[in-house]
Amino acid sequence: MNQLARRLGVFDATMIVMGGVVGSGIFINPYVVARQLDTPAAILGAWIFGGVIALAGGFLYAELADRRPDLNGQYAYLRDAYHPAVAFLYGWVLLLVIQTGGMAAVAITFARYFLNLTGLAWNDAAVAAGTLALLTLVNCLGVKAGANVQSILMVLKILAITGLVVCGLTLGSSAGAVSHATTVPFSVVTFSAAMTPVLFAYGGWQTASFVASEMTNPKRDLHRAMILGVIGVVVLYLSINFVYLWILGPKGLAESTTPASTVMERLLGVTGARITAVAITVSTLGFLSQAMLTAPRVYFSMAADGLFFRQVATVSKGAQVPVVAIVLQGIFATIIAIAGAYEQILNYVVSVDFFFIGLTALSVLIYRKRDFGAWFKGRSPALTLFFVAASWWIVWSTIRHSPLESGIGLGILLAGLPAYAYWNRSGASVD
Repeated sequence: MNQLARRLGVFDATMIVMGGVVGSGIFINPYVVARQLDTPAAILGAWIFGGVIALAGGFLYAELADRRPDLNGQYAYLRDAYHPAVAFLYGWVLLLVIQTGGMAAVAITFARYFLNLTGLAWNDAAVAAGTLALLTLVNCLGVKAGANVQSILMVLKILAITGLVVCGLTLGSSAGAVSHATTVPFSVVTFSAAMTPVLFAYGGWQTASFVASEMTNPKRDLHRAMILGVIGVVVLYLSINFVYLWILGPKGLAESTTPASTVMERLLGVTGARITAVAITVSTLGFLSQAMLTAPRVYFSMAADGLFFRQVATVSKGAQVPVVAIVLQGIFATIIAIAGAYEQILNYVVSVDFFFIGLTALSVLIYRKRDFGAWFKGRSPALTLFFVAASWWIVWSTIRHSPLESGIGLGILLAGLPAYAYWNRSGASVD
């Protein structure tokens, strides 16, 4: 049996979209943006612009879902629009670094906050491994079980961010009169530098497309979920950054490497800091749940195409999920978490990840050419070109600032070419 069950609706898909974006970063990383921009307007402007880019991507992926509802997300779009080799290389770096390295890093973050909250003297790598094993088991029970856990955790994340915003607006007072701006003058260079962490924070919504073949009505539900999910994230991000600036001001935000904890501790003392730790713990667990739910579907698709170990295309009879692919994802993430090499790995693949995101968006024009006989017929081509340019701007910026790490990422990508040649020659007979 290699048929996945269609059990996900629009609410499940929306929570998956949001869960792929909202992790621990929004509670911690906005200070990086504040260190590059010197006024509340510029800082919020960067987050608004990032939201516009993410929304543009959501519209484009929604169009892909609408045009090709029979295809299972980003891997299949790349395969159908370009060549199976392009899709394979995407799955290759997704498994070896992008998704797996991200999961390992977040699993360690979860473990550290969990141990801090509980006071347990356990090893953080062991807690991370146990968490990944538990989520692997949950997702092996069925796509609905995994989606239900993901939805619960995402709702808790929404409540946590909403609670912080409400506390900030009702209990806090503006720091604008007492906090000076940062000393960094505004320029195109500084704005570009600020946009890099912003766009990283908005990344991840595209992974919801991986479960398209398990949606009851992907043509309708994935389209809606992409738009609703991205809009929801934009609202949450702008709200929490407004509160950071309202309470801390630009200078205070730039000086605090943990702005959420700083704000809540200022408002509610030690209790506030503890509440923030709980929120970050839940948020990181939610991201792990979403990643474990979505990414294995890519490896399943690769194996089903005869471009990976054929056992990875195995679907469990009862739960009707790609159980081997899920276990494979859990094992790889656990190995990297225990090895502790995730921070270096994450630096390797930023440029590779955004290259494929831009390439996938560009496939919209290819589909329009096939459907209408013209590249730029249909919806506004400017949206497509804008998003592709923004994605590849991140690629260029990352290569420019981290040439060594980007080179390693490119090396991992190119190492997939002989692997593709091997599997393409061997086909589905490979064990």
